[in-house]
Amino acid sequence: MRIQVARGCKRAFDIGLALAGLGVLSPLVLAICLVVRWRLGAPVLFSQQRTGMNGRPFPVLKFRTMTDRRDRDGDLLPDHRRLTRLGRLLRALSLDEIPQLINVLRGDMSIVGPRPLLRKYDLWYTAHERRRFDVRPGITGLAQIAGRNTVSWSARLSLDVEYVERCSLWLDLRIVLQTAKIVFTREGVVVDSRALMSDLDEERGEALTDELVLDAKARRLLRAG
Repeated sequence: MRIQVARGCKRAFDIGLALAGLGVLSPLVLAICLVVRWRLGAPVLFSQQRTGMNGRPFPVLKFRTMTDRRDRDGDLLPDHRRLTRLGRLLRALSLDEIPQLINVLRGDMSIVGPRPLLRKYDLWYTAHERRRFDVRPGITGLAQIAGRNTVSWSARLSLDVEYVERCSLWLDLRIVLQTAKIVFTREGVVVDSRALMSDLDEERGEALTDELVLDAKARRLLRAG
């Protein structure tokens, strides 16, 4: 009963803050939509499948920050070559994340929780790290106020689990306030995270160990590439 009440309070907190955020930021959202449409074209929003609560996939929303430039073979160029000056600015100010308030209202995400990560990472978590899927993913979380993309994967995932274990409205409020401070000071901002660290699947694929809790079929597939 207590857990259900806590979840209900957290959901009410999420909805209230998301509605307030969209209301206050609506002029800025409109301005960004117009500029993105002018400089990058349609669509204004970028949607990408991420893994959410209980391992369910959902489309996370962001403002578009990259072009659709392709090479001679028709393949998309690497992200760093498609990222525009406008996109860098949006990412540096964390403005590209604003549409995720819609994800919160839909129930896909929470204001605070482990950041939703790419689906391709799903096979690479340890059993302990999979506890991050016990709650809704968040727009911000413990890992984000601890250094965003400047901390290692193991540290980030460990902080995600710590949040699950300590989850409370008071902790959420503290994280929201700390996040606001970080956004304004741009502390720990990395526009292109690939410049600082490898993707999780690449990092752990290079050091596959028995600590990864994978079934036999998954292990064979991973080793086969």
